[in-house]
Amino acid sequence: MPTYAYACTSCGHRFDAVQSFADAALTECPECGGTLRKQYGSIGVTFNGSGFYRTDSRSSSGSASSGESSSSSTSSKSSEASASPAPAGS
Repeated sequence: MPTYAYACTSCGHRFDAVQSFADAALTECPECGGTLRKQYGSIGVTFNGSGFYRTDSRSSSGSASSGESSSSSTSSKSSEASASPAPAGS
């Protein structure tokens, strides 16, 4: 289940809550009873493999684009070989 970060707009109290996707967002601060606001931050997602870049879906008609796509496909293949798959059901 995902972890969401919340911050109170009244007292500034910050905390994390583990909630299901189906759960409603928290609205009341457990410390002071004030209004909560969900905090958004950067996530650690890396897209490896072909199909994630604009140059991957184009045909190799030019010499510059074919050089870029071949170098990115080579680096992605080495990344895929070293990465282990995520366990199912987590």
